[in-house]
Amino acid sequence: MNLLFIGDVVGRSGCDFIRKNLYRIKKEYEIDITVANGENSAQGNGITRASADELTGCGIDIITTGNHAFRRRETEIFEKENILRPANYPDGCIGRGYGIYDFGRYSIAVVNLMGTAFMEALDNPFSCIDEILNEIDTPNIIVDFHAEATSEKKAMGHYLAGRVTAVLGTHTHVQTADETILGNHTGYITDAGMTGPELSVLGIRAEDAIAKQKYKTPVSFTESENPAFLNGVVLQIDTKLGICTKITRLIIR
Repeated sequence: MNLLFIGDVVGRSGCDFIRKNLYRIKKEYEIDITVANGENSAQGNGITRASADELTGCGIDIITTGNHAFRRRETEIFEKENILRPANYPDGCIGRGYGIYDFGRYSIAVVNLMGTAFMEALDNPFSCIDEILNEIDTPNIIVDFHAEATSEKKAMGHYLAGRVTAVLGTHTHVQTADETILGNHTGYITDAGMTGPELSVLGIRAEDAIAKQKYKTPVSFTESENPAFLNGVVLQIDTKLGICTKITRLIIR
């Protein structure tokens, strides 16, 4: 089975690029399942019902999120089984942190976690994933670890090596070149990257980011109008054993 994981989708340009190109990409790489981090898919960041519906309408099967999950306060979208928020939000938070999805010949679990280094003080993601793994009855387990620190992502990858099918980092919007298979079992990349305007600062106009960092005054961020690209990875998975046999990093312009 081939799974396409798409890095953080940013705004209008990211959604448009997926709408125009996803069918071709899925056909070229013989994709069976597509997962995308959509926490910045709405214009101005966050996720809305409209942006979530657009992604699923384009062929995204499962949407993960992160620290901007509730920015737009359209919490009702997290009642959908295929839209996840980080599992280590406190008990009582709306939504679910993982889902198990039946595709007939196999089932797959997708877990959404968020790091705590330089991020919000959520529950410990390492303890959280231990509890979740006790509840999952499929060997095919994909973890989107939405975290800032590369050290925390690396640690999670090694912590879950041999226990899950893949640990895929998101959040920093810059694709890393360290894709590997840990313990001959677990596909790993520190950050899958971003799907949105390539000539930008994490998706926004460079001049806005420069002004913010140079003058330290409030700035209204605007999405860059430069051409978009797609960042992500393709995982080849042995669904009987839950092993990632190949991980291929994608940059599609």
